[in-house]
Formats: sequence, C-alpha cells, structure tokens
Amino acid sequence: MKTVVHIFLTLVALAFSLLLGFIVLLYISFTVDGQRFYIPLFFAVLGIVMIAIILFNFTAVRRHRWYRLGIVISLGCCVLAAAGYEANHAYDNSLKIASEQDVNLEMYEPFTDGSKTVNLSKPSSFRLSSEDVLPRLDGATALYPVYSAFVQAVYPEKSYAVHDSEVMSSGTGIAYKRLITREADLIFAAAPSEGILQLAGEHSLDLKLTPIGREGFVFFVNRANPVTGLTSGQLKDIYTGKITNWKEVGGRDEEIRAFQRPEDSGSQTMLRKWMGEREPVEPVTEDVAAGMGGIMQQTADYHNYRNAIGFSFNYFATRMNADEGIRLLAVDGIMPNADTISRGSYPITAPFYAVTVEPRYGKDKASKKKEDESAAKLIRWILSPEGQELIEKTGYAPVSR
Repeated sequence: MKTVVHIFLTLVALAFSLLLGFIVLLYISFTVDGQRFYIPLFFAVLGIVMIAIILFNFTAVRRHRWYRLGIVISLGCCVLAAAGYEANHAYDNSLKIASEQDVNLEMYEPFTDGSKTVNLSKPSSFRLSSEDVLPRLDGATALYPVYSAFVQAVYPEKSYAVHDSEVMSSGTGIAYKRLITREADLIFAAAPSEGILQLAGEHSLDLKLTPIGREGFVFFVNRANPVTGLTSGQLKDIYTGKITNWKEVGGRDEEIRAFQRPEDSGSQTMLRKWMGEREPVEPVTEDVAAGMGGIMQQTADYHNYRNAIGFSFNYFATRMNADEGIRLLAVDGIMPNADTISRGSYPITAPFYAVTVEPRYGKDKASKKKEDESAAKLIRWILSPEGQELIEKTGYAPVSR
C-alpha cells in the first residue's frame, strides 16, 4: 500500500513540477533578456528536481546522506551559476557608454528654466510669431541643442516638448523618414544614407541639403589603452578587419573589439562615407528580447572594454555624453577639438545640414506649402551671422568662417 501511495504522490509531484516549470519557462521566454543562459539552466534545475522526486521512492536512497548532499550541491551549483551570470551581466552593463537614445534632451528644451540651450548676444533680427505657420522641426540627437537654440531665438515662446511638439528630436534615421513622409518640414542631420536616398526616391522626392555647420568625426578608446593616436589608414584597416590586434598599432597583445552604430544613424553613415569603397567588417552584436518570447540580434552599443574602439561626433562625445572613461584618439597626428575642427586641420570633418524635401514631378513640384516657405526663411537666417553665432556658441564650427 505504501508503495502505491509513494508512486501516486510521485506522479502528482512530477505533474506539479512540470506545470510549474512550464509557467517559469513562459516567464523566462517573454521577460528575461538572457534566454540562452536561463532556459538551459531552467531545464537543468527541473531535471534535478524530477530525479530527486523519483529517487525519493527508494528508501535506501532516500535515507542515504549522499542523496540529500547531492541535491544540495546540484542546486547550489545552479544558484552559483546564476549569480555569476548576473554579476558578469551587471559588470558588462556598467561598461556601456550611453547611446544617443539615453541622453536627456529635456535639459536642452527651449524656453525652460535652467535650459542648457545657448542664447544670442542680442535679440534676433528675424522672428516668427504665433500667427505664422511654424515649420515642424526634427533631427539628430547631437544637433538638438543647436536647433533648440534657433527655436529659442526666433519661435514664439511656449512649450516645445522634445518628443511631442513642433520641435522634436527623433534621431537621424527616423527624422529623415518623418521628413520624407511629410511629418516634419525641416530636419537637422548629417548626410543621408543610401537607404534614406532610396526611400526618398520611392516617394518621388529629392532631399535638399544646405550645409549650416561643420563637425569632427572622432574615434575613442578606453582611457587605459596605451594607444593615443592612429593614422587614417590604420583606422580603416581596423574597421575592415585587416588589423585585428592592438599590438599591430603599438598597443597591448589584445584582440580589437570595434564597435559600430546602427544603419541609417548619422555616425554610421559618416563611417561608410569616410571608408569609401571599403566595406566595414560585421559589427559587434548583442542579443535582445524580441516579440513572442524570441531573441534577435542588433548592433551593440559601445562597451568601454579595455580592448574596445568606437566612434561618434565630437560634440556628442565630449559635451552631450562626456565620459571620463574614454579618450579621443588623434588621427594622422591631429587631436580633435573645437580649434582643429574649426580650422579644418583635423582630417575627418564633415558638414551637417538643414534638410528639406522637394517633389520631383508635376503639380506637386509647383506647389509650395506655407511651412516650406517658413522653413526656407529660417534656413536663410541660420546662414546669417546670428544663426552662425548660435552654432559656434553651442560648440560646433560655423560654415561662414
């Protein structure tokens, strides 16, 4: 009779374990950003529990001290493995340098108390009133402080929430797409990628790029890296995979981990243009949670490992997202700073643009919206000494110098 009871209770315990395990598995699949570690660990724990339940039916085994000790050691190893994974994960996240999406742009919103947006030395000669049609603005994260300053100088004073108003900052790729779909009238960004140009063509639109300032494209490494500068050729060799170890350029005997940015971002587009015909190596990727409990890979944010190298634009890397753990590299013997970028002696400089769209064909080409006319007036003012003053005060190089 006792044997029957033991078997029945064992089956009940196994069924309950399987049901509980199924629920835990669903939770891991949908909510945990570490499926490739936790799902195998879960099955290991479930296996240990089920074996323990089955062996419990055998009195000789159940009473043996190695039975209890084996269970404790097995589950303890699983706990230690999970703790080690979480500790490593926390350390890895501590090395991440904030991405453009992580920057608090509310600090630069116009007409707000304590805003970091710069001001003209005297009132602007060009103003838009509340009765005018205000151009809807968008652009790159790193350029938001610039066009926020334009707004503070010429727009009517009111609230312009960075994520829901006439003046937004969606990032380069999304801003271009909003411009093409006419959700924005004027954007501020680096040159468009090939994908964006193709998208504009599909909408029968041409992008009109007006240079309004210049910026340096910079590379950076962990501050502990002994390499302080590289040539343009060495950098291109690193990003094509020809140079793979820091010892090849005077550093430690460590593999180079070269981080990149997502496609259509301003900095990734700049890298591709600067590389010319040379194709960048496959970027470092990381797993992220996706819909329906799956995982997907995306280009990894920069992690400040000792062997890492990354890139950005100078203003973003040194002002908006300054981090003492990184050091900018000299390129061809020239350090990037406001002076070398402004004088053009730093070798990797590029314009940034005020961008509008123009229809290619028919009556659409002849028709002009009031927003387009206002945007054209704003661009002319940006190119004036007053607009260029704000660009320089923000920390970029003006084009009029």
